[in-house]
Amino acid sequence: MSRSPNAGQTALTLQHTSGYNVPPGHNADGYTMAERVHLAKGGRSENPISRSTGKGGNYRKTKSGAGMTKKGVAAYRRANPGSKLKTAVTGKVKKGSKAANRRKSYCARSAGQLKRSSAKTRNDPNSRIRQARRRWKC
Repeated sequence: MSRSPNAGQTALTLQHTSGYNVPPGHNADGYTMAERVHLAKGGRSENPISRSTGKGGNYRKTKSGAGMTKKGVAAYRRANPGSKLKTAVTGKVKKGSKAANRRKSYCARSAGQLKRSSAKTRNDPNSRIRQARRRWKC
């Protein structure tokens, strides 16, 4: 007597309103539970921006300070209406100004990222996080 691989297990197949069968592990709307949680928390599933670097790209090369370019920030904001994303604070700023506070906040956050990264990344002056911190003047 041979047994099928799924013997003793019942397969739940949901029927979507448009007529296609939903894969196991997905809800009737076609999303997995993890995807639904991500979207409920404000995550975006559509309109991802290009991760291109170099001349005309959305992200800076590591050597030029990592992070997003002005063009990349504009593309992100088009894809995510209501976003408040801004480019790095790289110039000289007055103490206590909004820009100075943004810099202080970024430097504190990125210090935490740096602390949790591997020893190789922490000690490499050319790692993306170190280059970005240098660009922000942390």
